[in-house]
Amino acid sequence: MSHTEAAPGSSLSAHRRRRELAEAADGRTVDVLVVGLGATGAGVALDAAARGLDVVALDAHDLAFGTSRWSSKLIHGGLRYLASAQFDVAHESAVERGVLMTRTAPHLVAAQPFVLPLTPLVSRAQASLAWAGFRAGDMLRLAARTPRQVLPAPRRLTATEARHLAPSVRAGGLRGGLLSWDGKVTDDARLVTALARTAAAHGARVLTRVRALRLTGTGARIRDELTGEQGEIRARAVINAAGVWAGTLADGIRIRPSRGTHLVLRSERLGTLPAGLHIPIPGETNRFVLVLPQGDGRVYVGLTDEPVEGGIPDVPEVPETDIGFLLDVLGSALDAPVARDEVVGAFAGLRPLLDTSAGGSPDRTSDISRRHAVLTSPDGVTTVVGGKLTTYRRMAQDAVDAAAEARGLRAGPSPTAALPLVGAAAPARLRTLPAPRRLVRRYGTEAVAVHALTTRDPSLAAPVLPGHPVTRAELLWAVRHEGALDESDLLDRRTRIGVIPDDRTQALPAARDILDRTTPAHP
Repeated sequence: MSHTEAAPGSSLSAHRRRRELAEAADGRTVDVLVVGLGATGAGVALDAAARGLDVVALDAHDLAFGTSRWSSKLIHGGLRYLASAQFDVAHESAVERGVLMTRTAPHLVAAQPFVLPLTPLVSRAQASLAWAGFRAGDMLRLAARTPRQVLPAPRRLTATEARHLAPSVRAGGLRGGLLSWDGKVTDDARLVTALARTAAAHGARVLTRVRALRLTGTGARIRDELTGEQGEIRARAVINAAGVWAGTLADGIRIRPSRGTHLVLRSERLGTLPAGLHIPIPGETNRFVLVLPQGDGRVYVGLTDEPVEGGIPDVPEVPETDIGFLLDVLGSALDAPVARDEVVGAFAGLRPLLDTSAGGSPDRTSDISRRHAVLTSPDGVTTVVGGKLTTYRRMAQDAVDAAAEARGLRAGPSPTAALPLVGAAAPARLRTLPAPRRLVRRYGTEAVAVHALTTRDPSLAAPVLPGHPVTRAELLWAVRHEGALDESDLLDRRTRIGVIPDDRTQALPAARDILDRTTPAHP
């Protein structure tokens, strides 16, 4: 691959979408049809294509339109699952975290330090329990064979050290802190984009804005949401990876969504944050509010775990009760509480938890297992639900295994545990790339090509809006190579400008300008 090109065969564009949609619906029968292009669906598409199967993957909206873009951006090692004795889930999470950090996406997933400040509100018993948990988490790292240089050991901090890493924490009564490490993805939507593009490089047809109107075990009735035209896609196996919408496409699937809300603050409100924060929730033994610096001038504060009743919205709304709860817990540890008008944005994602209860459901969605499930309906549709962002690869592998067995597909074992995503390279190589570090963390080896756009056209080096690091070159790259079709794709998913509504409004003219003057490149 040239330093000024995208990975071969990986470019998604409006032109490629039109061509491949026409191919998919031309009467041929493909091996696998995947519905849903969040992390799990894109992972399924990659897993199946990497095994040599003929794959079509579609989404009614865009890559990472649903839950996959609303996460905490953490690649969890499974610590919270130890506390509820879900040892297999905890181990699986630690293994998958290691896969991402060392093999498949080291450009996107790196170690994130966290400080748990030992304020007067954290009893010595709570501190001892948390420390035991962090030590157990380090044992999970060891069991998963993730190297120590990738994830450092937890340690105790003095009050001075804790204040250095968390300067906004209240000094009065602070008796120290606990330092721990976990994985963090630069941007969850970028991870999904990398998955989809890697699948495309292996021959998958990745189709956004294509809605599955009806699924059967042998295909789907579809509608092109851009033109309104309907058609059929025939397939030997159908995998439903629609997340919280999975129950609307297959019989017998009961989803009990849980809302996870995050607040968005400007970074200057909390000052320089070399580490994230764990702030214990009063009255809970194993739940924390997280403060998550993003490196783009924003800080996320989350998250809640609240059951959601009724219909599933395209974009979940954030209730004021969630905002008040998060601000109250955050304020318990800070020198100065964050005021409501300092919250410049908020977002919520719905976890697609599988309701397996025979009678009454658990009172709290936080009590429902995060274990994923692969189910086959009477008409032969394979559905994969539950789980979480960290374990998307294992979920995808299990879903393709089940579909291949049920439908008699000839497919070898999954190769994805050792298959680098687009942009991936060893950290030593990433450090030597002639491109800004921020771009390398978002694009990996392709950062050089993104940066080269600004050399050929200096106007593309301009930021999309003042004070934000995203440049016009990144929007152009998203249209040419990442399948962005409109302003929302650019501002809400390929970049995260849109999580602050005021910033989104300011950036709209730049996004429209790129779309208006761009003729999407042929793949």
